[in-house]
Amino acid sequence: MKAAMRAKDAARLSAIRLLLAAIKQREVDERIELDDAAVVSVVEKMIKQRRESIVQFEKASRTDLADAEKAELQLLSGYLPAQMSDAEVQKAVDAVVSETGAAGPKDMGKVMAALKSRLAGKADMGKVSALVKAKLSG
Repeated sequence: MKAAMRAKDAARLSAIRLLLAAIKQREVDERIELDDAAVVSVVEKMIKQRRESIVQFEKASRTDLADAEKAELQLLSGYLPAQMSDAEVQKAVDAVVSETGAAGPKDMGKVMAALKSRLAGKADMGKVSALVKAKLSG
């Protein structure tokens, strides 16, 4: 935050302040101090919000607002752990499906629960869900 202040980077400073406020709000609401996993979940939630906002702004032809959201999205993504490649995610999905003995779409919840704990912050859970659905349907 200090580096952004010194560089007079208003957009970066604003995004960092939003992130810190969201973390502090969650700590106050739940009366706990967030660990790394909880902070990652806050960052993921903010990223999801930015993606949804970008879609809405683009539908409304508000490219100026969409660009601002994209800049925040880029900055927030830097605070997540390194993302897994598609091949690594597919390998994890295959492993969990075989471990749980999932046979069809009705077992998707069981597979996703196991994957969520393993892949949290390392992969886009929307993509993971699509891979699991394809694996269990086919």
